[in-house]
Amino acid sequence: MKELIIDALKLTLAKLDITYHDDIEITRPKQKENGDYSSNIAMKLTKVLHDNPMNIAQKIVDNFEFSQVTKVEIKNPGFINFFVAKDYLFDNLKKVLTEKENYGRSNIGSGQKINIEFVSANPTGILHLGNARGGAYGDSLARIMRFCGFDVTEEYYINDAGNQINNLGESIKARYYEICGENYPMPENGYFGNEIKVIAKEIYDEHQNTYLNKDIEYFKELGTKKLLDRIIADLKEYGINYDVFTSEKAISKKYNLKDIINKLTENGYTYEHDGATWFKCSSIYDDKDHVLIKEDGSLTYLVPDIAYHYDKYSRGYDKMIDIFGTDHHGYVARLKSSVKALGNDPEKLEVKLLQLVRLVSNGEVVKMSKRTGKSVTLKELIDEVGVNAARYYFSRYSLDTQMDFDLDLAKSKSNENPVFYVSYAYARISSILRELDITEIPDKFETLNKEDTYNVLEKVYAFPEVVKTAALKELPHLITNYVYELANMFHTFYASNRILTENKEETAENILLIKAIRQTIYNALNLIGVIPPEKM
Repeated sequence: MKELIIDALKLTLAKLDITYHDDIEITRPKQKENGDYSSNIAMKLTKVLHDNPMNIAQKIVDNFEFSQVTKVEIKNPGFINFFVAKDYLFDNLKKVLTEKENYGRSNIGSGQKINIEFVSANPTGILHLGNARGGAYGDSLARIMRFCGFDVTEEYYINDAGNQINNLGESIKARYYEICGENYPMPENGYFGNEIKVIAKEIYDEHQNTYLNKDIEYFKELGTKKLLDRIIADLKEYGINYDVFTSEKAISKKYNLKDIINKLTENGYTYEHDGATWFKCSSIYDDKDHVLIKEDGSLTYLVPDIAYHYDKYSRGYDKMIDIFGTDHHGYVARLKSSVKALGNDPEKLEVKLLQLVRLVSNGEVVKMSKRTGKSVTLKELIDEVGVNAARYYFSRYSLDTQMDFDLDLAKSKSNENPVFYVSYAYARISSILRELDITEIPDKFETLNKEDTYNVLEKVYAFPEVVKTAALKELPHLITNYVYELANMFHTFYASNRILTENKEETAENILLIKAIRQTIYNALNLIGVIPPEKM
């Protein structure tokens, strides 16, 4: 309806021979007496036409034509308020009931190829709360963008080479030797998580002490595989299934990393200093330069990352989105500098930084896992509150805001718990539909004429626009906020209206109304990876 009113206003301006190049703004007034929609176009045109906005508004209203608009009013200092016939709400109700799980779907993406890389935790430990937040954001954004016609690839980058993997192998070997009653030094930057002990114990259980002389490569490869398998399993339980896994090892085989550095050199972005090769990124986006090849000839971790992004560009994406932890803030300029230095468009790469998460229970911050004494893991969180609560809560906030995850609230069965509140709306409607379901859609709705009915129909009508905005602005939390508001409107409607009445026509129309609400709740929750329960 907003778009239709905008089109009608454009025709009106053309009729008046008024040229206006900016977007025409249409908003929803907070007070019902100010109509269904409002525009400030008359005030925007004041500088163009050098006239009083009230006069401009009057000229627009006198020439405005749109059959769906039943009344137009002008309010000081020049707002134009539109009152719209409710037919469009009932047409949309039919649309929801017909399109079902496709309601809200669009093609605004026009098949643009989008790569979203997220989580990408090193396979040296188990996923934690930060990974849980990044995972919820990345996967929800991918779902929303796909729903809007983008061709999305969800990608996980595996850092399966370098010092961290060497330290992983050494750590597992040290624990294995310890079980065998032998001494082997734990590396200075070793991994002390319980999962390392578990892998070492599994080796011992299968081979006893016969692997004491096993090459370190065995421990590295076994540890990487086992931990990556655990990471993938946890993410699948969390509702995330990646399209592509790209490994650092594979990138290093595909590209000669020295050739990547040579290309940077050919483009004038390296220099030698103190026996090392430096990346001259301060001449692009960074505030200082960084080493690519150390004095001893070894490569820094920056080089394979540069090669990896070079590879992503070669795959022809229209846009690439990387989701990093806030501790990677200084890395962004370095990475984008490398993209430009290799001759690619840095504007195609967007890096988002997720802020910290605090776990709260009984009003106090929970820093350690009761089981391991370490950071709370994704798996522990899922076991504690469930996938639905975890996905919903992490999707409530913009990625760039710090958040507290209240364990007690997430587990509570009360209206104060938003995921419970939304799920209960869905389950309540499901319960009614099990008692009576209607499939035949009438040509005209005669009994749905109360104010709270119009309110909830307006909210259902707004869903496609919210989805488009969430996709274009890359803000999944808009969906979470929307579905909570829709559930709230349903609960309000339900509290003051009987669904099953003595009037068969009224009952049938009520059933179709709540059926559309239920479908819209389902579609919204599906976009943030939440599967609502049929019963509660």
